[in-house]
Amino acid sequence: MVEFSNENIHFRLFKNKGLGSDYISELINSEIDGNNSLSKSSVLGLATGSSPKKVYEKLITNHNKEGLSFRNVVTFNLDEYYPIEPESQNSYHHYMYENLFKHVDIDPKNIYIPNGMLDPDDIPNHCEAFEHKIEEFGGIDLQLLGVGGNGHIGFNEPGSKINSKTRLVQLDHKTRSDAAEKFRGLNNTPEYAITMGIKTILKAKKIVCMAWGTSKAEAISQLFNKEITDKWPITFLKEHPQVELVLDEEAASLIDPDFLKKEDLVNK
Repeated sequence: MVEFSNENIHFRLFKNKGLGSDYISELINSEIDGNNSLSKSSVLGLATGSSPKKVYEKLITNHNKEGLSFRNVVTFNLDEYYPIEPESQNSYHHYMYENLFKHVDIDPKNIYIPNGMLDPDDIPNHCEAFEHKIEEFGGIDLQLLGVGGNGHIGFNEPGSKINSKTRLVQLDHKTRSDAAEKFRGLNNTPEYAITMGIKTILKAKKIVCMAWGTSKAEAISQLFNKEITDKWPITFLKEHPQVELVLDEEAASLIDPDFLKKEDLVNK
């Protein structure tokens, strides 16, 4: 592992996503265990897609073999396609239950995922209620993020503003193209989603963002430019005081090699 910092972001570089996922799962494990020992709830912001699957696999193993309990865990998911039925194999409701929730002892009433089947007129109130619910629990303790190839976090596509809150958004063509295979074609891929906003994400006490593979390398390289820009929403993370970005070697492939060779890096 190589460890280094750039502005407010602390990077951890691992040889592959398996090692990086193990590290993230231990962070989440420690967050839950620490709060459980104090009889406190752990409020987690959760991501979907291919990036966190191994993290969730390890958390399930920790639950089954080491007694990690989710009884006091409250979760808020970043986003959901719209419109989509929760039973759909491509919904994030389905994803979360298949990849984590049904395998652990979490209380279903502590699970909050945006509703992808609302009447359009009901979406603004739903989004406002989602924000208020996060506040009721005292905010998110640890927010887990992935990043899109175009730099989106959640479904905050290029052009999203730093003051954005939970809302309905139109998906970028690249985002839809990346998802088209699982929807069996672009024409079947939703054009919209409900997502936490940038402001919502940045309110989390801690943020852990993961990136695996060469398709994420350009977005990661933008964190080494001085500019914070809505063209690359991931750059808004530089506004947060406690961010860890966990990478594999492929995602870090466009970082200046000379930077990685600096003497102040910690090699483990």
